[in-house]
Order: sequence, then C-alpha cells, then structure tokens
Amino acid sequence: MDQTDIKILSELQLDSRMSIRELAKRINLSAPSVAERVRKLEDQGIIEGYTIKVNRKKMGFPIECFVMLTMKNGEYERFSRFIASYPDSEFCYRIAGDACFIVKLSARSMEQIEAFINTVTPFAATKTQFVFSQVDVDNSVMKAVSELE
Repeated sequence: MDQTDIKILSELQLDSRMSIRELAKRINLSAPSVAERVRKLEDQGIIEGYTIKVNRKKMGFPIECFVMLTMKNGEYERFSRFIASYPDSEFCYRIAGDACFIVKLSARSMEQIEAFINTVTPFAATKTQFVFSQVDVDNSVMKAVSELE
C-alpha cells in the first residue's frame, strides 16, 4: 500500500457510493488507474465490502445494550448458531477475559432484552450494560495510518 491507496480508502470511507470517475478526480489519477487499484484492494481483502450505516434508533429500536456472556459446559457452538440469526443482535465477538462473548443488542423494549437473557440463561451466564449515549471517535483510515508512522 502506498499513499495513493490510502487516499482511495480515505475517500471511499467518506462515501463508498462514489463513482470511480469522481474518485479519480479527487485523488488526481486516471479512472482506469483508480479502478485497478480499487480492484487490487478488494482482491487483497483490504476492502471487504461496501455498506450503509443504519440508525437503528430511528428505525424504532431505542434500547441498546452490550451483553457479556460466559458459556456453561462449553456451549460455544450452540451459542454461535443461536446468535448468528438472532434478529436484535448488531454484532457478536468471541473474546478473552471475564466473558466468552460480547453481543450488542438493539431492541424496541426492555422485554426483548429480558427475553434474550431468558433464552440464553440455560447455557450462559450474562452481564448486561445499557447504552446511554455514543461518543463519536475518529476511525478514519488516515488516523490509523498516521499512527503507524
């Protein structure tokens, strides 16, 4: 990766729907050169996909929480299968430390959170932390790269 690739990633991070022609104009390269670089970044797995950011609160899911789960009796696979299709989960990571997994849930009601906990209690102990607000952090490519130098 060079500075041009970093500029491409930075621009796409701001607007992943940008056309190759517009991207080329912003970084001062020809469209075919930019297209080739983007394809290479995709092939290398650096660009994993293009997505949108959805505001789940505005969709009617005002309650957010993180649930730390500690598996009972090695029920890792069972929980992994369950959470993979659970409708209220935003993400799930298997972690090291005091818990085995951390899950972020967005729900319409406290009853939905309680139902989740009741469902997993037979095979996992839980600790739940509710979200009051979000602090915006700079997770841009440019920041990450500047820390490497």
